[in-house]
Amino acid sequence: MDPLTGGCACGGVRYRLNAAPMFVHCCHCTCCQTETGTAFVLNALIEAGEVEVLQGAPEPRLIPSESGRGQQLWRCPDCRVALWSNYGGAVDVLRFVRVGTLDAPAALPPDVHIYTRSKLPWVILPEGVPAFEAYYDSSQLWPAASLARRAAAIGKGAPVRPGPVEQEEAVTK
Repeated sequence: MDPLTGGCACGGVRYRLNAAPMFVHCCHCTCCQTETGTAFVLNALIEAGEVEVLQGAPEPRLIPSESGRGQQLWRCPDCRVALWSNYGGAVDVLRFVRVGTLDAPAALPPDVHIYTRSKLPWVILPEGVPAFEAYYDSSQLWPAASLARRAAAIGKGAPVRPGPVEQEEAVTK
């Protein structure tokens, strides 16, 4: 895959994906609906080290998530467009890149629809794409190479960029 590029609405932040995403989620949970102001979000899962910031400096903010562990949401500091997030306690190891911020979002159709229990009734899911009422067992759906990449990224264990998350968690406890 040729590298995909993307950025925010004002052009202040530009980035490149230096590898193909491991998997693409279309999430219909109510949190994603609220955060995006629309029916669902498309997230391309990729190692943080494979997302190269070409211009600008996205800012992280810790926000609540359904898991209760929070997510770190990275936004352009000027136009405030959400570019990617980190879930699972908000460690910046895996990024969930917002597909809509890519210059060519059609290049990454969803591999799976998740949290369809809260899907809006007028959203019609395509045939042939797996769909789950909640989350799913990735070991049953992801390609072996993607599972290996995820295991390697998680195995590194440390955040790529320590900082605001740890500080905010300490304040809120």
